Amino acid sequence: MPSFTSLFLACFILTFGLRLWLALRQMRHVWLNRQAVPAAFADSITPQQHRLAADYTLAKTRLSIVHLALEATLLWAFTLGGGLQWLYEFIAGRVEGPLLQGTLLLLALAALLSAAELPLALWRQFRIEARFGFNRQSLAGFVADLIKQAGLGLALGGPLILTVLWLMGAMGELWWLWVWLAWMGFNLLVLAVYPTLIAPLFNTFTPLADAALKARIERLLARTGFESDGVFVMDGSRRSSHGNAYFTGLGKSKRIVFFDTLLTQLTPEQTEAVLAHELGHFKQRHVAKRIAFMFAVSLVLLLILAWLKESAWFYAGLNVSAQTDATALALFFLVLPVFLFPLSPVMSLYSRKHEFEADAFAAQVSEPGHLIAALVRLYRDNAATLTPDPLYSIFYDSHPKATERIQRLSYLSTMSSPTAQPLRT
Repeated sequence: MPSFTSLFLACFILTFGLRLWLALRQMRHVWLNRQAVPAAFADSITPQQHRLAADYTLAKTRLSIVHLALEATLLWAFTLGGGLQWLYEFIAGRVEGPLLQGTLLLLALAALLSAAELPLALWRQFRIEARFGFNRQSLAGFVADLIKQAGLGLALGGPLILTVLWLMGAMGELWWLWVWLAWMGFNLLVLAVYPTLIAPLFNTFTPLADAALKARIERLLARTGFESDGVFVMDGSRRSSHGNAYFTGLGKSKRIVFFDTLLTQLTPEQTEAVLAHELGHFKQRHVAKRIAFMFAVSLVLLLILAWLKESAWFYAGLNVSAQTDATALALFFLVLPVFLFPLSPVMSLYSRKHEFEADAFAAQVSEPGHLIAALVRLYRDNAATLTPDPLYSIFYDSHPKATERIQRLSYLSTMSSPTAQPLRT
């Protein structure tokens, strides 16, 4: 029977080799289709805009290959390279108590991984995004965001890690069940307080001031039976010219949020159609389904972790001699992506299915033609490629390809009446 080291190495080579191959396929496919605008968009997107989107995609994909190399190096360094064992010995030699040692180990590991990726984040923001005209953030603002993110991560992550490690040590063989319950509670709490306590740390949210647009939105909300804490505009333009819209929160804390950039890109009719799509995710219970799926997967993963943390071959196979709860957690989350990446197409397919369903809902409660026009405008203004590699899309794309979405919406448009009827709930 092969050792766990051999199994890890095989999956390591398979996953990173596959990811590199997919990235190279994406670059080749986008480059080969750089000159020709797809027929469905020939009247709305110019060849120059199409080439700009291709160049933007190529630049981001080249950076993703650098990031892939960095990920592989860091994973190797902290596992077979002995980095995690060294970090544990460094902390254990200076701090007493397994709970504090474990908490510091996991926080230090997260900090080191984040610090290693910082140069790529800077390059992405101030070279790629700036080159293509999307960056609106200053270096001072970027640093301020980093400080806030680090503080928030410490404030939330520190107590969570401490709680998990305590449960792992104090709750006997059923520790995984208690950790799962704590993890569920933590995530639900964050979802509930995110709109009012967390998001305002990074952006300013103001009630929608456009009376006509607000009235249009309120009519849409009334006929779809959606209740929220309000409609807000977020100052997304302080960081980027990309536009977006979303709803967030749970229960009475739900909020509808428009980026201010989106409101300048779309007409009121198109904005209503985009919001109808987002409401489709709610009405089809996509958010609840994804939460339930996440909790189910986390329970399975915790059961696997419970088995691995008692297995000496798991630590030895990854060149770690310290068999503690914290090192088990660290190793598990370091190597997990290597084993799960081949399953990415399943998750991407599930997400694309939800997007099609949300589009279909939007076509019921608003004019499909407005959503088509909005999508075309957003593809163009956000320089989204219209010609991704099909296999790359199967693995990575959470949204359907532009041509597929437009084709389906065009069909729904021919099937609907000129004026959409209110949805009966």
